Amino acid sequence: MRFLRILFAGGWLILSSHSGAYAQQKKIGNETPEQKQQRMAWWSNDRFGMFIHWGLYSQAARHEWVKRWERMNDTQYKPYFDMFDPDMYDPKAWAKMAKAAGMKYAVLTTKHHEGFCLFDSKYTDYKATNTRAKRDLVREWVAAFRAEGLKVGFYYSLLDWHHPDYTVDGLHPLQPASEADSDYAKLNKGRDWKKYRQYLRDQITELLTGYGKIDILWLDFSYPNKNGHGKSHDDWGSVELLKMIRKLQPGILVDNRLDLEDYSDGADFATPEQVKPSELQNNYGGLPFETCQTFSGSWGYYRDENSWKTNHELLTLLITSVSKSGNLILNVGPTARGVFDYRAQRALDSIGIWMKWNSKAIYGCKEAPAEFSAPAGTLLTYHPADRRLYVHLMTYPSGGLTLSGYKGKIKYAQFLHDASELKFSPAAEGSNDLLLKLPAQKPNIEVPVIELVL
Repeated sequence: MRFLRILFAGGWLILSSHSGAYAQQKKIGNETPEQKQQRMAWWSNDRFGMFIHWGLYSQAARHEWVKRWERMNDTQYKPYFDMFDPDMYDPKAWAKMAKAAGMKYAVLTTKHHEGFCLFDSKYTDYKATNTRAKRDLVREWVAAFRAEGLKVGFYYSLLDWHHPDYTVDGLHPLQPASEADSDYAKLNKGRDWKKYRQYLRDQITELLTGYGKIDILWLDFSYPNKNGHGKSHDDWGSVELLKMIRKLQPGILVDNRLDLEDYSDGADFATPEQVKPSELQNNYGGLPFETCQTFSGSWGYYRDENSWKTNHELLTLLITSVSKSGNLILNVGPTARGVFDYRAQRALDSIGIWMKWNSKAIYGCKEAPAEFSAPAGTLLTYHPADRRLYVHLMTYPSGGLTLSGYKGKIKYAQFLHDASELKFSPAAEGSNDLLLKLPAQKPNIEVPVIELVL
């Protein structure tokens, strides 16, 4: 993933660096709005996915940007390649955990910024088949997740800190401390950017032609204004790259990190990263969103990092996303042996318990119609096909719940988790508000959900 890092109170404050604002002047293809809506229908219905960040950095176990943060060169980083041996890798177990948590799709890092490929690319030796793993880890992953009925997506880093032709810039581990143009020029002497750009196209072609239908391509990321030493759509050749992607996989969804904001069809969805629920917007310059979030403060496995989100915080992210007609993709960073950290497993189990009883308030749902206001301490999701409104009790009210302006709009009310009836009546004579009676004791579920039949 990408970050703006600001030293704050002794730690790193991680911010999203993309506004997601899209202009409407230019267009790359000829897809109609109706065709796009149909292409994205599954994504808009499923709402919840799994991100998986896995690579050599899992052995360092101190963040996936460890090569950059600690300014390692290739020689210093090489032991991670030599020692990579995920002897307990079982993608079938991963897929079962994702499905049990209620996730409907998954995206795997085929190559992160470190440049190491989990797949058997013919364009590099820096790949899993040349490690002790001795096999294409992506191919096994795709088969396992498809077998569980999950849609599959590939993350591919535009950055590559290992490739000899990838030019040193303001985010590279070899970035000169001086920031002087002359020092950048010395470091980049002999590096041929055209060769790297072709390498990028060749590898993306491999991924989109060698593994069957791919549902999402998550490209990461552009940074055009990095003190004059960044990379933008001109560097990647983003317009032609996107044309190639859509030709190879016409049904694929592509994120918004190719720096194509000047094109109305330069992306399918926005990607607000690690933002608070309160910061999520209903759309981003006309794009629906998929907020990418971690269980803790790192995407890759970080052994000693302890800022793990609670089950309530994770559910708040999911419910808030759907309440604004968006998606949540929640990340797991497997260990170097190829297993999910016990804390990630525990978090997935907890989400799965809630989703087992309340997924009807997530799948196929979106923002509630404007005529329905959310009572204090609640979030609303709405299923338009079933005409059901879901009231998520983020804090449990005592006595009852006032539904302002709901008179004449509700036929029946019940808790979703057990379909037990909830009585309601006018809040006062002549009032348009309804008072929904609730049991004094909160049901034994993290976030109770009320289903209102309209």
